[in-house]
Amino acid sequence: MKKWIGLVLVASMGINMAAWANEGMWLPFLIKRLNERDMQKMGLQLTAEELYSINNSSLKDAIINFGNFCTGEVISPNGLVLTNHHCGYDAIQSHSTPENDLLTDGFWAKNYGQELANPGLSATFLLRMDDVTERVLAAVTPEMTETDRSTAIREVMKEIIDENDGEEGEYKVEVKPFFGGNEYYMFVYEVYTDVRLVGTPPEAIGKFGGDTDNWMWPRHTGDFSMFRIYGGPDGKPADYAEENMPIKPKHYLPVNITGVKDGDFSMIFGYPGSTDRYLTSYGIDHALSVKNQTIVDIRNEKLNVMRKHMDVDPAVRLQYASKFARVANYWKYFIGQSEQLVNNKVKAQKTAQEDSFREWMNANPAHAEKYGKAFDLIASGYEVLTRTEIARTYFVEGAVQGSEALVSTLPYMMQLRGLLESNPEGADEMIAELRGGLDVFFKDYNRALDLEMLATTIGMYYHNVDADQLPESIKEVGAKYKGDFTKWATKAFDKSIFDTREELEAFLDAPSAKVLDKDPLVALMSDIYGYYLSSISPERRVAGMDLDAGNRLYIAGLREQNPNAKWYPDANFTMRMTYGKVGDYKARDAVHYDYYTTIEGIMEKEDPNNPEFVVPERLKTIYETKDYGSYANEDGEMVICFITDNDITGGNSGSPVINARGELIGTAFDGNWEAMSGDIAFDHRLQRTIVTDIRYVLLVIDKLGGAQNLIDELTLVNTTVQSTEEEEEAPVIEEAVNN
Repeated sequence: MKKWIGLVLVASMGINMAAWANEGMWLPFLIKRLNERDMQKMGLQLTAEELYSINNSSLKDAIINFGNFCTGEVISPNGLVLTNHHCGYDAIQSHSTPENDLLTDGFWAKNYGQELANPGLSATFLLRMDDVTERVLAAVTPEMTETDRSTAIREVMKEIIDENDGEEGEYKVEVKPFFGGNEYYMFVYEVYTDVRLVGTPPEAIGKFGGDTDNWMWPRHTGDFSMFRIYGGPDGKPADYAEENMPIKPKHYLPVNITGVKDGDFSMIFGYPGSTDRYLTSYGIDHALSVKNQTIVDIRNEKLNVMRKHMDVDPAVRLQYASKFARVANYWKYFIGQSEQLVNNKVKAQKTAQEDSFREWMNANPAHAEKYGKAFDLIASGYEVLTRTEIARTYFVEGAVQGSEALVSTLPYMMQLRGLLESNPEGADEMIAELRGGLDVFFKDYNRALDLEMLATTIGMYYHNVDADQLPESIKEVGAKYKGDFTKWATKAFDKSIFDTREELEAFLDAPSAKVLDKDPLVALMSDIYGYYLSSISPERRVAGMDLDAGNRLYIAGLREQNPNAKWYPDANFTMRMTYGKVGDYKARDAVHYDYYTTIEGIMEKEDPNNPEFVVPERLKTIYETKDYGSYANEDGEMVICFITDNDITGGNSGSPVINARGELIGTAFDGNWEAMSGDIAFDHRLQRTIVTDIRYVLLVIDKLGGAQNLIDELTLVNTTVQSTEEEEEAPVIEEAVNN
């Protein structure tokens, strides 16, 4: 109770919660000004320049945006990349067949020639970031409407991008808003598009625990996979070609095999995807009243459909393994977020902060004039969003992300419909593009599953969305088939060009606008899209503008209210750094979790009848013989995972966990259940990052994969990092083990 009262008092006093040392996703180019001294007091033995530099090699040069959805780290002078197994899952699955099942068996390339290409996969390096706030905001005035403001900002952003993308556009440049649009930063990237699969453990290791253990601690998952970045002969980005060579990175991470202890300094670099730490109590009401549960309900039924077909056919299991994982991850996430928003009393914290802000604002007429509209704008925005949220979620989850056949081809078909009459040459190019994707699409497509998925999602759309927000086409189908959407979907597929690959190819041989107009699936989806864009989206767009304006005012006001606090912006998939320590935690009354797990826990969880908890025979042999080699800790234990109090979120998957000297000690892959509200409110007592210990990674590569070539490529270091508290008693012991 005392801890909770303390939190409320902190919030009510308007104190920035980033006062806790381990909270914050910090922009690397601001480390020198905001974080360097604090980090060094906690144990960091590097300077800010060694972490982030645009002129010299620095730690940030070893960090990549992996595939535009995860993080990876370069760990060798030959462009070898470590990331999570679940980040590499699509690539691993795409190379898997019933005859060559990489998901089940694992894969280890013993030389460059065996490494597998992955079209569409990219590795992006950050070259530099700059503050362009003054230039961007010079284009706006207080009198502008939100629409005019947005237009003016986009124009300036385009100018900045055009000025910094290189002579021939060789760089990727982004300008993104921060603090609700109160600041803007530019990011310049170099993007490599030849990224090859090098190694992966079997799924029984890389996904051990499955959905049951997802978002949970204690954990025993070897969640890692390995790739390599290739470039042209000059080392620059180049499309896949056999003559491409592994890149020589500006920096790569040495691998420390000493292990971690409670209280050790840890930092994480990566690309956190999205947080909402400045969300108001209005936003929490919105999430808990409609948004989260609607997503959970739809995804639950999607998972049931996939599971039904995957359980009876091993080929379908392979086809849909990655798709199932993507749906399941955030299905469980939203369940956990809702539960912990309530358990951790986050709304009360937000309300206390808002009450404090109102008191500060109303005490000064200038503040009231400047920020007085914030909460009215926020409230009016959420009123509309909440009223239309179910319709919006069913449109996205049930229609846009429903039938695969339609999701993958409908946008092309809608474009093709216009091109057939207005631009036949353009239509030919579109048809060629469609043909080129058929092999990839149908490799992982099952008609029976897709038909049932369409029937399920459109049926839920019909039964759960208010009639006044429902497209006419869905109403007509529901009435005609008396709510039997399976019967409708069966007939619709039979009459559609999407029914089989042969029918789709026959259409592409003789494309016709008339055929598209008559196709029942195209007609239905076109009507759903059209209705949403004309009837739901405009109202939500206006509400979103009100919400943006209100949030921008509120965040600016909070920072003015507390000018001496160190503020960090929400995550938006730009590079961030977070720092903290290895450590245990108390989850709830009488429940205490240690900071690491061992191979003993794998054997305790083993269940040969549950695919989530199968243990490979080779790993069992290693356990029985204690054949851990140099990867065991000083007590002879084989550590599997550990936890830190670092501040991360989705997108940080695959991020390196780094010690005080800039050496790799593990790869981050998850958060813990008790802190599932952490994207909205960081709780320093509970929030933990779950990490696969680098020694377990090496054990699997070495003793299960037999990939000594990869071990030899690394720079292994056996070094006890000296802590600040133990400086006089514990001398540093250094032994270069490799290279």
